[in-house]
Order: sequence, then C-alpha cells, then structure tokens
Amino acid sequence: MPISAMTAVVTGAGSRRGIGRATAHALAAAGWNVAVLDLDEAGAKETADEVAAAHGVAALGAACDVTDDASVDTALATVTEALPPVGAVVNNAGITSPVPFLEVSDAEWERVFAVNVRGAYHVTRRLAPGMAERGFGRIVFLSSVSAERGGGVFGGVAYSAAKAAQLGFARALARELGPSGVTVNSVAPGLIDTDITGGALEGERKAALLAGIPVGRNGRVEDVADLITYLCREETGYVTGATYDVNGGSHIH
Repeated sequence: MPISAMTAVVTGAGSRRGIGRATAHALAAAGWNVAVLDLDEAGAKETADEVAAAHGVAALGAACDVTDDASVDTALATVTEALPPVGAVVNNAGITSPVPFLEVSDAEWERVFAVNVRGAYHVTRRLAPGMAERGFGRIVFLSSVSAERGGGVFGGVAYSAAKAAQLGFARALARELGPSGVTVNSVAPGLIDTDITGGALEGERKAALLAGIPVGRNGRVEDVADLITYLCREETGYVTGATYDVNGGSHIH
C-alpha cells in the first residue's frame, strides 16, 4: 500500500513552534495523510488545516488527552472513520519537568510519566495491531538526549527517567513487531528551538549552551522532523530498534 493511501498519526502537534507541527508538515510533504492529536483542539485543527492547504493531503485535527483512555478512543475513532488506514505513529506528545529529585512530589512524578510513557502506550497499543495485521507500520518515539546523558539540559530526573523508559519501550516493541513488517525507532533531540526552550535561549545562557555544540547552533524543529520522516519511509524497513541522536554533536557516545 503506497504511503499516499495511509495515514500518519502525530500526537502533541498543536504547538505552532513545536516538533510535532514540523513533523506533520514533513510527513505530508512526503505524501502521508496526517492526523494531528493534541490536548489543544484549536491548535490541532490549525496544524491540520495548514498541512492540508500546503501539501494537498487529507488531514484532520482532533482533541486528545493521551493520558485518558476514553479521550484516546474517541480521537482515534474519528481518525479511523475519516482517514485512510494508519501506517505510522509518531509519539511526540510530552512534557518536561525541571524539578530536582529531592524536591519532586509523587504527583509531579506521575504527571511526567503519564504523558510521556503511559500516553505513548495508550496510542501505540490501539494502533499497533492494525499495522501488524496489514503488514506495514512505522512507529517513532520522541525521546531526549536527557535520557542518554542523564538530564543536564532542561529536564530533571523525572523527565530523564520517563524519556529513558520510552527507549526501552521502543526497543522491546521493535523485537515483537519486526516479523509483522512494523519498525519501531526513537529520536533523541538535543537543544531544539521550540516554545519550550525558546525563553531559555537568550544572552549568556544561549552563548554558554552553544559553546558546547560542535555545529555551532541550536537545533531547528525541521532537523528533527526530517529524520522522523526518513524513519517513516517505506524504504526504511531494515532500520528498527535504533535511537537516532539529533543534537549537533553536543552529546557523542
């Protein structure tokens, strides 16, 4: 089945300057129809409208709280009814948390894991069976350099732990779904200029951060979106269980 006859689901793609919206555009430019899910319904619909107008594909935006079973069911029912079969899932929805471990509360720890890990589980668990049944699928997790180097960028221990959990999730799932034609990979961005990091990238703080990046600049959302789109290609069927770093060389291991 050609990519133009399939849909890519991107979670957390409502933010105007986020990786999710850039990914929705990049996937659509490659021929995918796109379903945008976000807690912010207006943002999701705005992304979908932009994508459809720019790339001539079918796109829809729907409200979705990935931490809530019923909300995920409702959103995906809308996707299934309105768009072609799902062939790709990008688990982009996530939240960060800078709270130091000795100050973190149970509620904060659970909140970070609920969005980053349980949210990815809810969406993937519902869509993976269909992809396996059809014999084709591409699943991408948005992890973080914080999972690999142990924080030290923006997120604290809860964030690093949750993003590391995504890496284990993806690797084990890759083993299970490989025989069914479904690949599962992770992308670990470093410092990317988004709404989340933008305010911290000014003046001396920005100069200090950039000094540690060999390519001499912070990342752009397109840098991440292009890699995700590559991993979702039909031709990228022999790459699975891998973690791709997008950090300008700031963390080399």
